[in-house]
Amino acid sequence: MPLRLYNTMSRQIEDFVPVREGEAGLYCCGPTVYNFAHIGNLRTYIFEDLLHRTLVHDGYKLTHVMNITDVGHLTGDGDEGEDKMVKSAREKGMSVWDIAAFYTDAFFADEKDLNIIRPDIVCKATDHIQQMIDIIRKLEEGGHTYVAGGNVYFSIDTIDDYGKLAKLNLDDLREGARIAVDSNKRNPKDFVLWFTNSKFKDQVMVWPSPWGVGYPGWHIECSAMSSEYLGPHFDIHCGGIDAIPVHHTNEIAQSEAAFGIKPWVNYWCHGEFLLNDKGKMSKSSGEFLTLSVLKEKDYDPLDYRYFCLTGHYRSQLKFSFESLDQARSARQTLMRKLAEYRAEGPADFNFSEKAASYLKAFFDAMDNDLKVPQALSQLWTALRDSQVSNAEKLGLALKMDEILGLSLDREESASAETADSQALSLLEQRTAAKKEKNWALADELRSQIQALGYKVIDTAQGSSLEKL
Repeated sequence: MPLRLYNTMSRQIEDFVPVREGEAGLYCCGPTVYNFAHIGNLRTYIFEDLLHRTLVHDGYKLTHVMNITDVGHLTGDGDEGEDKMVKSAREKGMSVWDIAAFYTDAFFADEKDLNIIRPDIVCKATDHIQQMIDIIRKLEEGGHTYVAGGNVYFSIDTIDDYGKLAKLNLDDLREGARIAVDSNKRNPKDFVLWFTNSKFKDQVMVWPSPWGVGYPGWHIECSAMSSEYLGPHFDIHCGGIDAIPVHHTNEIAQSEAAFGIKPWVNYWCHGEFLLNDKGKMSKSSGEFLTLSVLKEKDYDPLDYRYFCLTGHYRSQLKFSFESLDQARSARQTLMRKLAEYRAEGPADFNFSEKAASYLKAFFDAMDNDLKVPQALSQLWTALRDSQVSNAEKLGLALKMDEILGLSLDREESASAETADSQALSLLEQRTAAKKEKNWALADELRSQIQALGYKVIDTAQGSSLEKL
């Protein structure tokens, strides 16, 4: 079946029809490198990696671009607060340039651990200041800007469809708007294209411009970098769902006004939130988990990737360590099965009709708006099918892993040792639960131990493990 994607603009699943036949241009909003990415952020990049892999599998010549925001993103997603980079540098006693370099490296280390394919082009905002200035000048020439208090603003009243991505009702916004935080704005929804020292006199990262020495607004950065590498009209723009009402809305407004092309982007794809016990995981709350924390707790990063594969990218996913434990157990069981098949001989890619049906169902699920939970279920069903040979099962797993990205071709000696220690730890917890007569917990722990490939042997002298 052809690739179909949910388009946030239309609120419908649509057939993917590229701007240029056989090619695909994909732009993904990258990190603002002032802190570590939390696992909610990383869920979005895993979803984008699945899209990347699916486009490549489907035969498209892909150009995947991702930006690094190292200037201009204020603590409010609009124009409120101060630059996140400057704030982080002050708090950590480092230069903004060192902050950017450190957290950029940390981000890509996380991506590598999660087996996320690096985009074809990674571009830093600070390397594209001239491109931003050029677009602002186009907007100025088109009558879409005004200068107030030294800053250059985009006037949303100069276009007739502002807010179409988020389905904003501008009449309601105007009637209900309180006094804007920025008194220079003619309309509360106007946004800054270029800041000068008139607003942030202590800003370290500044550049000369026709409007004075200053720095760009956050939104103009993505318009400049995406058009630089993908042109003024391209296929897919991705990001988290929280970017819809402000960042992506403003990107569309300024880009379509500057380039005179509608639509600027054909497909908008957004990943939903990762939730914890307190709701959406975010840095602003000060309570968030990083991949490093999971690693310190002896989880393999691919355990977290597997966990993310259990939910569709457009559905909220609730994180808990219990759910992560289940994902770890499932992934290790999968790896153990494949190790057994590998010991019997090489993979067979000359699939029988039955085996081929599983592979087709897998890729059909991915082509149907990246329905990875359904795709993953095809792998497990195939592994349980006695009509499919073990060599074929190994071949199916390796072909499916071109999308899943679980490194299923990896030797599992390290994981086997991890499974041993995990099973022993769970056995100790079960022994303690039995002493407390918490039989429900003891039964649950037995199930977790069995999922790791061990049988619990209870005797008068105590409990021990035996491999299944």
